[in-house]
Amino acid sequence: MSLKTYRPLNVAPEKYEQYDEQLSRRTIEQNLQDVSSDIHSVKTQSDKDSSLSLRKYQFLLLGASNG
Repeated sequence: MSLKTYRPLNVAPEKYEQYDEQLSRRTIEQNLQDVSSDIHSVKTQSDKDSSLSLRKYQFLLLGASNG
């Protein structure tokens, strides 16, 4: 599973500019949505790696009751 990188926040300017504030807010919102999506996929095992890992673990547990 590859590590994801999230967008860095912009450096705050000394002078207030509405465009910079909107860009910073949008970057934060996108990062939070990305993190939320990652958490949801881990909880539901919807991505390929976690789904295969869970199946392997369940298969090993089924064979563990031999004695």
